[in-house]
Amino acid sequence: MAKRKMILDLDTGIDDAMAIAYAVGAPDVDLIGIISSYGNVLVDQAAKNSLQILALLGATDVPVYVGEPHSSTTEHFDVMPISAQIHGKNGIGEVDLPEPTRQPEKQSGVDFLIDAVHQYGSDLTLVPTGPLTNLAAAIEKAPDIASTIGNVTIMGGALTVPGNVSHFAEANINQDAEAANTVFTSDIKLTMVGLDVTLRTLLTTKETGQWRDLKTTAGERFADIVDYYIDAYKVTSPHLHGCALHDPLAVGVALDPSFVRTLDLNMFVQASGEDYGRTIGDPARLTEANPNVTVALTVDTDRYLDTFMTYLTDLFKQN
Repeated sequence: MAKRKMILDLDTGIDDAMAIAYAVGAPDVDLIGIISSYGNVLVDQAAKNSLQILALLGATDVPVYVGEPHSSTTEHFDVMPISAQIHGKNGIGEVDLPEPTRQPEKQSGVDFLIDAVHQYGSDLTLVPTGPLTNLAAAIEKAPDIASTIGNVTIMGGALTVPGNVSHFAEANINQDAEAANTVFTSDIKLTMVGLDVTLRTLLTTKETGQWRDLKTTAGERFADIVDYYIDAYKVTSPHLHGCALHDPLAVGVALDPSFVRTLDLNMFVQASGEDYGRTIGDPARLTEANPNVTVALTVDTDRYLDTFMTYLTDLFKQN
């Protein structure tokens, strides 16, 4: 089986940790690096969390790079209180994992991404599940990567449902709408996995109980981490009766687009006003041929969850 070169760009909270596990557990992925971002936690904490999760999963050969520490239009970033409530102050459900034995790489995340696109081109898949600041910075520094990278699948945005930080905006896009607009209106072939579909993919204590029953370190720690997330959802979104698999669904769709039904649409991101962060069709480009954005609208929930549980459970059995 030919393995897909993949980079994850993560603000490593709980669903990002599950995205790492999905990518490590998928048999057709060569995870060549993780870039840290800001959002659920500060950028250095995101890098530390990624290193800890990789160690827990026995994937200590995957390098971690530090990305941009704040949005393209600010000089500073503070974690929103709701993020700390949902993911824990440490980003991984207040679960205490061993200190990393590795440090992040010295090369910047943006330069690593540019070099990887130049090396692998159409064979490279990038999955950003935080703000799009790193990708926008890479496009601005090396515009050629927009037309040469093979696959960019993001977790972000909302087209057919309201946002989760405002009526219009989803959290990742809202962190840096200007950067998101740079990406959405570039030459990149982009797949948007937004709240439209991620809110349909839910995990419950039934599944985390199956991990706990494995009696392995990885199974028990991941059950602890995700149970924290499920408990947070009981407060913030009690109607869902579980936690949403936001970020790991984006990894799943990057590898198997048939998980979702989609709409091809030229889009832009509103970067001012009360609808800041809105991801919507671009009236100026509605009739242009070959739209660059593919938006996921519905998802084959059962098949995706089966695949998710197979990949993660098999991985946890070994660690």
